[in-house]
Amino acid sequence: MKDMKDWNKIIIANWKMQLSLAEATEQAKEMKKLLAKSKAKTDTAVVVCPDFLSMTEVAKIFKGSDVILGAQDTYPGDIGAFTGEVSLKNLQSLGCEYVILGHSERRAMGETDEMINKKVKAVLERDMVPIVCVGETYEERKEEKTNFVVIHQIYEALKDIELKPGQKIILAYEPVWVIGSGQVIDANEADRMSQIVRQSYVDVMDGQNLEALSIIYGGSVTPDTVARFTSLQKIKGVLVGGASLEAKKFMEIVNKA
Repeated sequence: MKDMKDWNKIIIANWKMQLSLAEATEQAKEMKKLLAKSKAKTDTAVVVCPDFLSMTEVAKIFKGSDVILGAQDTYPGDIGAFTGEVSLKNLQSLGCEYVILGHSERRAMGETDEMINKKVKAVLERDMVPIVCVGETYEERKEEKTNFVVIHQIYEALKDIELKPGQKIILAYEPVWVIGSGQVIDANEADRMSQIVRQSYVDVMDGQNLEALSIIYGGSVTPDTVARFTSLQKIKGVLVGGASLEAKKFMEIVNKA
């Protein structure tokens, strides 16, 4: 895996449970073709996270290309009686390098801070890159708990983490109330939150491994809004949902980042 310190920008597509197997393979082929023709900088990482059903076929399409394979979740164990779960061992065998963890949609289904922490440790043990999602709900924002929620989520996700040289961690700030809404926060707010995210990382890691951290933004990112975030000093990229389902639109985001 290419050392992430070489990446200037990181653009991640989260396809969620939005595409059929046929649609996923079609979009993967189109994305591979468009990226090969793209003027995107060679120091931009393009990561695509399909659903598990599509993973095998999408992995075949992306093999040998500039598109990096990621997963939307994982189970922290390699093998066992865990019905419905997918192991890191099997994901890695397909060439998967990045794993989204703690997405608000997973948290809403009951995923706990403890489980997220276990998954982060397991991903790092396999020298893969965790993409840890943090962010507040609309109710938490109204109650002025945004800072507390984000700081707490980062601390719980990363506590007792020990990084080996060269390992990387991505923290994705995704205000839950804007995901899928078409709304986006303004640049000043994104900048303020990126500073809180970074300081929270510094605190939980006792000031160590600062070079391992990349901060990205997620939440209704489009070709028209992506530069608002990637132009900020501390934000290295974006996590894209709906706009990543169409290869052409996603490549516009990559090119404008």
